[in-house]
Amino acid sequence: MIEQYLPIVLSLAAAGVFAGLLAGLFGVGGGIVIVPVLFFLFQSMGVSPESAMGIATATSLACIVPTSISSIRSHHKKGNVDFQLFKQWLPAIFVGVFIGSWLVTRVPGTWFTILFGVIATLSALNMLFRTAKSAIASSLPGKFGQAIIASCIGAFSSMIGIGGGTLSVPILTACSYPAHKAVGTAAAIGLAISLPGAITMLILGTAPEDAPFGTLGLVNFPGLACIIPLSVLCAPLGANLASKLDSNVLKKLFAVLLLLTGLRMLAQLLL
Repeated sequence: MIEQYLPIVLSLAAAGVFAGLLAGLFGVGGGIVIVPVLFFLFQSMGVSPESAMGIATATSLACIVPTSISSIRSHHKKGNVDFQLFKQWLPAIFVGVFIGSWLVTRVPGTWFTILFGVIATLSALNMLFRTAKSAIASSLPGKFGQAIIASCIGAFSSMIGIGGGTLSVPILTACSYPAHKAVGTAAAIGLAISLPGAITMLILGTAPEDAPFGTLGLVNFPGLACIIPLSVLCAPLGANLASKLDSNVLKKLFAVLLLLTGLRMLAQLLL
């Protein structure tokens, strides 16, 4: 029994470590790591790809809640969380999250696997090739434009189980928003996405027949128990490392890994 589940437990623990570090380093919420790990792990346990994606998405959002709180505290101490912008975006984020989370409980998971693969691939290419000087706008758009952006970030992030940093950081920096503020604010956005998203999928979701043990709604609680403690412990470490290490090199390495992951998920379904 121990030999059977030990590799799974170790894989989940490793996902928690990387999720926490990435949350602190880049404000990505960790979901960009947790979702593919859970997606492939659940399939190794006999879960269909369609069911695996829905459960991975919901479980990832639930994991992001404490990670985001830990990351917010670390970035807030450095003055890098723009609460004024966060409060302005919050209502639109909630609308997007509810729509996206509801869709996850109703639409086949195959579509969200494709969406994850596309977003992961595009995000990786953005991290690899977009420079700090390649801003496309001198400032953020008006309130209506920001509401559209916030609702789209909430919807797409909740549909693929990420905390929003993967989308919000490049969008903010593309509008000439300070990078360090974008990362810190992304942590707050991650909490606004993950908490209502996870609750919606827990309450409205129905566990598939082939769901792994301990799945309620679409949330797998054994996965939470393995990932959350280490991700919470490692998020502050990631925030501290962000100010000490060469973040450009780290981002390039992470982008390559993300690109390979996104292409692997797309290949599984499309080839």
